[in-house]
Amino acid sequence: MEIKFNVFASFLALFPLALPAIPQAPKTGSPTASSAPQPTPPADPGTLINRDWNKLPVLGRSGDKLTGTVAVAGGVLPWEPVLVTVTCDGKARFTTNADHNGFFIISTVDDKGSTTINANPKPVADQYVGCLVAADVPGFNSTTLPIATRHVLDSPNLGTITLRREDGGSGSGLSSTTAFAPKDAIKAFEKARAEFLDNQLDRTQKDLQKAVAVYPQFAEAWYQLGRIQESANSPGAWNSFSTAISADPKFLLPYPHLATLAAAAQNWQEVLNQTDHSLAIDPRGGIDIFYYNALGNFQLKNLGPAEASATKALAMDPLHRQPNTEQLLAVILSQKGDTAAALQHLRNCATYFAPGPNLDLVHEQIAKLEPSVKK
Repeated sequence: MEIKFNVFASFLALFPLALPAIPQAPKTGSPTASSAPQPTPPADPGTLINRDWNKLPVLGRSGDKLTGTVAVAGGVLPWEPVLVTVTCDGKARFTTNADHNGFFIISTVDDKGSTTINANPKPVADQYVGCLVAADVPGFNSTTLPIATRHVLDSPNLGTITLRREDGGSGSGLSSTTAFAPKDAIKAFEKARAEFLDNQLDRTQKDLQKAVAVYPQFAEAWYQLGRIQESANSPGAWNSFSTAISADPKFLLPYPHLATLAAAAQNWQEVLNQTDHSLAIDPRGGIDIFYYNALGNFQLKNLGPAEASATKALAMDPLHRQPNTEQLLAVILSQKGDTAAALQHLRNCATYFAPGPNLDLVHEQIAKLEPSVKK
């Protein structure tokens, strides 16, 4: 039995902790379904880090948290929180984000309040013995921190993960154009970063505009300007992200934003264009790139590539920070005739979807598939 994927309901959770509305008809100069859409607000980076960090030192048993830091060799961290992953036997088991200072926590406290956290009675330090902790910034190699058996009085600090730029890497989360920016542009960019971290977004935008006026090839400044415009639902976001890529086609961060905007306009070919280009220069991809690649392929009836990308996105995302991936995979499998696998994925979704339209839709989909599987 075939079930449908509700794209509009799914936009309620396109990015972790974001609350975007479905875009209305684009304003003049903003793209339509044949170009670029009016943007949807991205997640506030401040909400992507564990909100209960200040409480963690007094929570739970010894060993219920592990900490560490991330640093960039010879450089500074990007503005966005850096993804940190705990990998056990080659499989991602836990993900979190380092804050703007590089600090991260691995704990039983999920930063989204997800119901998918493993209710393992062992302390975190014991659950992950033998696992490795690494950071992920495209175009950079990460050192790893092993999690060894720890005693009650041991410090929870694992140490520092160091990121080093890949030799000959084809794509990067930091743009090479920054190294060529004149002092005035760098000064404005660094001032904008401080204002951004202080949540002074109007001032951030003004200083980013100064930076790109001084140095029009400043890809990272264009990208950050696009993020500010996107958060304000400004039609200028598409142009800023596109300009960042024009200045540095190997700069990876704008691609998922452009894919999101194209998906909001239901321009599925453009979604594929942006995600395919990103994967061509960085085959490792990321959760959102693989999710949107799967969504674009699904909407264009390319079920094989859609299944492959959705499977990769789900494997990279143990805490379901992109919550629609598994539901999308279930619908793809249903349309391919694998009803039993589709039903299992939908049942998984029902364990972690928050109450609301998406959960209601999942229950409806389960009810449609169960009779055919029981036969």
